Amino acid sequence: MQKRSTLKLIAACALLTGASASFSQQTIKIANIVELSGAGASVGTTFKNGVELAVKEINASGGILGKKIETTTYDTQTNPGVAKGQAQKAIDDGVFAIFGPVFSGSIMVSMAESRKAEIPNFTGGEATSITQQGNPYIFRTSFTQATAFPKVGRYMSEQLKLKTVAVIYVNDDFGKGGLDMIKKALGPSNTKIVTEISSDSGQVDFSAAVLKAKQSNADGIFAYIHEEESARMLRELRKQGWNKPIVGETTLTNQTIIELAGDAANGAVAHVGMTVDAPLPNILAFRAKFEKEYKYISDHNGMKGYSGMYILKTAIEKVGKFDRKAVAIAMHSLKVSAAQVPGVLMDVSFDKNGDLDRESFLVEVKGGKQVVTGTVPALGTK
Repeated sequence: MQKRSTLKLIAACALLTGASASFSQQTIKIANIVELSGAGASVGTTFKNGVELAVKEINASGGILGKKIETTTYDTQTNPGVAKGQAQKAIDDGVFAIFGPVFSGSIMVSMAESRKAEIPNFTGGEATSITQQGNPYIFRTSFTQATAFPKVGRYMSEQLKLKTVAVIYVNDDFGKGGLDMIKKALGPSNTKIVTEISSDSGQVDFSAAVLKAKQSNADGIFAYIHEEESARMLRELRKQGWNKPIVGETTLTNQTIIELAGDAANGAVAHVGMTVDAPLPNILAFRAKFEKEYKYISDHNGMKGYSGMYILKTAIEKVGKFDRKAVAIAMHSLKVSAAQVPGVLMDVSFDKNGDLDRESFLVEVKGGKQVVTGTVPALGTK
């Protein structure tokens, strides 16, 4: 009996030693838990590449508090259940922080594991509910829907002066959250939603959805679906002769969609949190470095991963030590100036929920390129 108790004590001590090993060694472990296959492959891959580009730069300049960063990548297969298992693997490996998943449905499941382990977790997911769970270890690298949708709602109502819109959304946590938020944003306005058209993640055929939108006689379409599906929808809209406004968020007009949709993307308008086409020096420098490194143009997902890594670096340096809990606490009031930390790309601040605030942009696809047509101030701007 005494021997068994001794063995248990030895095992417990070994676990505690393993848990702190990554912080006493010369490297700091970071996990990319992202969509490398399945419907989110292009999204997750670009997010990961952004993180790794930042890591390469940070390591070249001496690392964080003298420690080099070591990254490991795990494929969620765009499957929430797989994402949860991969999060546990990363935790068992003793990571200091986790980046991803990007898809809202996956992070909603996997973040329970990083929360239990008290590991800071950065996500590109936009569903409002992600940061409404009281999780002190979850942080966004993109706008929440609650921040973005009032901006795009005002654009449709006050600038385009649309009287009616048809909403095409994807039937998952991301899309349903977006549907709820656009209904809330347009509720007090003169723009009314005349039809809500559900689609599936990975959907190939949008002919029925587009026909339903046309039959509603709406003045415009608000689309909130994933990247590759957005390209298919845009091609179908042009095929069926749609010539009214097509409005959306970042997932309607990013570089991946423009390349996949071709000329069908021209004329699409979106509110975007970040774009490589913004005429800001830090962003233009990032675009050039990313394209040189990976031989393609980044979209907002690469920017999310890249800036997120620099945000983590800033939080660690503010705390002055590798203490995950202290870093998470610091994140909830963190403000970072892009003039002092160019890697964050734009001035950014975080609130008590882990949501960020910064300037954003209105863009239109013209001649196969995103063109910034306006800058929208941060909500905290007086």
